[in-house]
Amino acid sequence: MCHNHIEMKSKKYSVHLFAVLLALLITSIALNFYLFGFSKQYYLQLNGTRLDPLGLDSFSSEMRQQGESDTGAIFVVFFGDSRAAEWPAPSLDGFEFANRGIGAQTSSQVMQRYDAHITPLNPDVLVVQVCINDIKTIPLFPERKSAIIATCKENIEQIVEKAHDHGVLVMLSTVFPTDKFPLERRIFWSEDIPVAIDEVNSFIKSLESEQVIIFDAFAVLADEDGQLAEEYGRDELHLNPAGYRAVNQAFEKLLRSFAD
Repeated sequence: MCHNHIEMKSKKYSVHLFAVLLALLITSIALNFYLFGFSKQYYLQLNGTRLDPLGLDSFSSEMRQQGESDTGAIFVVFFGDSRAAEWPAPSLDGFEFANRGIGAQTSSQVMQRYDAHITPLNPDVLVVQVCINDIKTIPLFPERKSAIIATCKENIEQIVEKAHDHGVLVMLSTVFPTDKFPLERRIFWSEDIPVAIDEVNSFIKSLESEQVIIFDAFAVLADEDGQLAEEYGRDELHLNPAGYRAVNQAFEKLLRSFAD
């Protein structure tokens, strides 16, 4: 009787151990597929950038040429990285919108493609959202932190200067806040990132003038801790639809105020 009881317990233990090992195997396979997909995404992105460093081919088929039409509407162009690329145009009478954002670009890439992607459009207003892709590299190159921040500032200034040379009103958006980084990306995170965002945003605000309007998107999106509010994040760097609705609610008010 005692022998049978021990044998039954041994079988139960074996079944339990098998279930645990199977679960670990499935989890390992799933994690490897995820990491492979993650790595492939960055590998393709890296090599795509090597082929077209500035993304100059991105809008070749839909360029609006200067003077093509004159509807009397105020023509607004979004310019920058993925945060600009994903920014949906509001539905606003008296305005036309175009988007010239490209995902994963640094402020240097954005600035250097101004002549190719913005000058032919001849916009009335240029909305600029840049620098998160510069700033997020600080944990990888901590010794270059000051240089990375300085480069952001220089590129923003050059974009503003280029726009002024063409009589374009600039609306500088402050850099959106970031959400908490997930575990798999925590190694690429440091507290220097939010500090750098604050420094760049302070610089952006200092550029306010008759020719430069400041849109403080950070204030719209941040929670009390200065992080991206939970209800607005799609991931650690990007907004979900609710985030862009909140941004556009404030953005539309600003557009109306200077259009009147």
